[in-house]
Amino acid sequence: MSVNLENKKLQEKQENIQDYIKQVLHLIEKDEITKEDAQWITKETVDGFREHVNPGFLEYRKTVTEGGQFAAVEWSDSGAGFKDVNGKEYIDCLGGFGIYNVGHRNPKVVKAVTDQLKRQALHSQDLLDPLRAMLAKILGEITPGDLKYAFFTNSGTESVEAALKLAKMYSERTTFISTTKAFHGKSLGSLSGTAKGIFRKPFLPLIPGFRHVPFGDIDMMRKTFEVCALTGEDVAAVILEPIQGEGGIIIPPEGYLKQVRELCDEYGALLILDEVQTGMGRTGKMFAAELFDVVPDIICLAKAFGGGVMPAGAIVAREEVFKSWFENPFMHTTTFGGNPLACAAAIATIDVLLEEKLPERAAEVGEYFLNELKEAAKGHEDKVLEIRGQGLMIGIEFHKDEIGYEVSKGMFDNGVLVAGTLINSKTIRIEPALTISYEEVNTVVKTFKEVLKNVKA
Repeated sequence: MSVNLENKKLQEKQENIQDYIKQVLHLIEKDEITKEDAQWITKETVDGFREHVNPGFLEYRKTVTEGGQFAAVEWSDSGAGFKDVNGKEYIDCLGGFGIYNVGHRNPKVVKAVTDQLKRQALHSQDLLDPLRAMLAKILGEITPGDLKYAFFTNSGTESVEAALKLAKMYSERTTFISTTKAFHGKSLGSLSGTAKGIFRKPFLPLIPGFRHVPFGDIDMMRKTFEVCALTGEDVAAVILEPIQGEGGIIIPPEGYLKQVRELCDEYGALLILDEVQTGMGRTGKMFAAELFDVVPDIICLAKAFGGGVMPAGAIVAREEVFKSWFENPFMHTTTFGGNPLACAAAIATIDVLLEEKLPERAAEVGEYFLNELKEAAKGHEDKVLEIRGQGLMIGIEFHKDEIGYEVSKGMFDNGVLVAGTLINSKTIRIEPALTISYEEVNTVVKTFKEVLKNVKA
C-alpha cells in the first residue's frame, strides 16, 4: 500500500513538472506577453532565484533598482538595449560586460546561427568540422603579426586556461607574471592570474608559480624577471589585459606594453594578451594590441566573439608556440568549443565588424561619449574623481563607492543600465554596443548629468 502511494506521489510530481515545462515553453514561443504573463514570469523568476539559483543575486539587484524593488526581469532585446517583462526599455551600457559589440540580436549573426541550426547544431567530435577550419583561417588573417593557429573555447576563463596550459607545454616553465587589479576569470588556473583577493581567498592555495606586480610598473616587472631568473624559476609567460576592464578601465602608461614585450623576448618568456573584453573592436581597433603596436605570442578572445548570440571564445597563437599541441591534439580539448553554431556566430560577427567598420566607429563615438561625460561631470568634482577610456570602453571613477552605487541605481531607474567593476561601484563602466546611436549616447549623458546632480557627495 505504501509503495503504491509513493508511486502515485511520484507520478503526480512528474505530471506537475511537465505541466510547468509546457507553460514555460508556451511563453517562449509567444511573440507578445500579457500583463498577467509578466506578473507570473516575475514571480517565478524571483522565487526561482531565491529557492533554486542563488538568493544573493536578489540582494545584489536591490542596490540598483528602484526602492529595493529587485524584480526587474529582462525579456527581449534588440539594437543597443533591451526590455523588461513590463515593456520598460533600457539603453544597455553594461553590454553583458562587453558581449554586445555588434548590438543585441544582430540580424546577420542571428541569421548565420539560424541557417547553421537548420543543417547541424553540434559536431560529431570525430569528423572534421568545416566552420572551425574556416573561422581559424579568418582569425589567422585578422589577428596581429604572425598569430596563426586557433583553439576554440566557450568563455573567457576557458580561453585563459588554454593559454596558460599552452605556455606551460611550450616552455616547460611554471612561473607566470600577472598584475594587480587583473581579471582573467574565475576557474582555478585563470583565478591564479586574477588579482582580486575576495575571489581568491576561499580557494587558496591556487595554481603555484604566479607572481603579481603593479600594472603599469615596468621597473617592478623587470625586477621580478631578474629575481625569477636568479632563483631558477624562469618565467613561462606574462599575462596582461592591454587595458584593464574589471580593474576599473585602467589604461597603461605610454610604452608599457612594448617594454613588457621586450622583457619577454629578453628572458625567453611568452606574452599572453587577454583581449576577452578589449577585443572585437571595443577600443577602436579590432584588437587593443594594435593600439600599442604590440604582437603577443598568444591572444585570448571571448565575450563579443560570439556576437552576443552564442557563447564563444578562442586563443590564437604563433605557430612556434602552438606546435606544442601538434603531436597530440588531445592534450587540451573541450566538448563544445568551436561548435558549428558558435563558429557561425563568430564568422558573422567578424563580417559585421569589418563591413560596418565598427572598430573605427567605436573610436569616433567613444571620443564623443567620453568628452560629453566629462562635460556633464563639470561642477561635480567632489563626486567624480576621473572619467577615462578608450573607444567605447569607458570608466567613471567616483571618490566613494557609495556615490557610484547611487549613480548606478539612479541611471537604472531612468532606463540606462551600467555596472561597477569587480563588484565595486567606485568605478562604473560604460560599454555599450558599438552600434549605439548618437541620440542614445546623448540620452545616457543627459541621464548621467541629472542623476549626478541629485546624488550627495
